[in-house]
Amino acid sequence: MAPVAVVVGPPGAGKTTVGLAAAALLGVEFADTDHLIEVRAGKPIPEIFFDDGEPAFRALERAVIAETLGSFEGVLALGGGAILHEGTREALRGHTVVFLSVELSDAVKRVGLGVGRPLLSINPRATLKYLMEERRPLYASVATHTIATDAREPDEIAAELVALLKNAG
Repeated sequence: MAPVAVVVGPPGAGKTTVGLAAAALLGVEFADTDHLIEVRAGKPIPEIFFDDGEPAFRALERAVIAETLGSFEGVLALGGGAILHEGTREALRGHTVVFLSVELSDAVKRVGLGVGRPLLSINPRATLKYLMEERRPLYASVATHTIATDAREPDEIAAELVALLKNAG
């Protein structure tokens, strides 16, 4: 058992929106690890960060991803920072991983000023730029496919993702 696709990328790339649309096109379920983490913790991610700290959040994130990669058969979206952990990157080997890339200007438009995103609460534009630069090589290293999302509609991106999966299968 494995996801048909795992979607990765920075905040604002469209992982949830595109993942939902792709899952609908494929007729499979969609899951977002950030949502699964909130359900398990019984509180929103910002509260996990503030109450328990980022290390506790990342530990919970790793556990949820490890479980989900082995038990979920739909389209799975990972949180933007999930690929920071070497164990998670290793766990993604052998899975179909789609990196949704986005440039800073589009990401800022989509994310806004970081409301509900703890890592973007101070100087969101500069922080997002730094996070994107730091993480881009990691997203690329786990990706089976890369799709540029800039100035594109979610349905168009989802259709490209589904076409990639069908051509690869």
